[in-house]
Amino acid sequence: MSKHLVAGRPEPTTHAANPSLWSPPPTWSGLAGQVRDVIDDLPRFPAAPLQRRWHQTWGATQAEVAAEMPGDRLFPRAQYRCTRAITIGASPEKVWPWLVQVGCLRGGWYADDLLDNFARPSVRRIVPELQDLRVGQWLAWVPKPSERTAFVVDSFARPSWLLWRSPNRTWAWRLIPHDSERTRLVARMHTVYEWRRPLALGTVLLMELADYPMMRRMLLGIRERAEAEQALAPESG
Repeated sequence: MSKHLVAGRPEPTTHAANPSLWSPPPTWSGLAGQVRDVIDDLPRFPAAPLQRRWHQTWGATQAEVAAEMPGDRLFPRAQYRCTRAITIGASPEKVWPWLVQVGCLRGGWYADDLLDNFARPSVRRIVPELQDLRVGQWLAWVPKPSERTAFVVDSFARPSWLLWRSPNRTWAWRLIPHDSERTRLVARMHTVYEWRRPLALGTVLLMELADYPMMRRMLLGIRERAEAEQALAPESG
């Protein structure tokens, strides 16, 4: 059942106070792994503007790029647009919970934790306390978020699609059954460069340099986690 954004100020998530309940603090070995991940991604940051046309459709088919997704009409003049996709060896019902629990002080972003989650490891399990998806809920980027440093859950239809938005950005997810045990996970982002705002240049640098390497790692991180959980699930019958 889909839900639509309610009027009024978005509500911060109520489970952000104590992330140590589901994500232990980083260890030295964990930090070393995070550093290795960042080093591995480093060449992709400066190369991203040179590969813009290619990476904006990384992993996606022509049909997926052309297909309409939630939020497409909210920012028709967005300067940055991308559609990326990955095949995951688990059903949409098994992939969905990993999207629901993302966010700073929640499950993390499954990407470069050193850069986007303040070195706290992204969770590697489904956390029941974080499956509280609500329209109007904030998905923070930083520990003390504002309307400019958080996504808002705009609408969703479990487990088919999910739309996050901010004042200048939409981030849509679609989970398409690929067969009985696989999912095509499609992500689409639209970002408006608000040139009259003081931090507009920061937004441009973030999107043009960091979006591709971070999104690529996030998609791979979701696949790794969902498939690992699927491998541990008891066989039916």
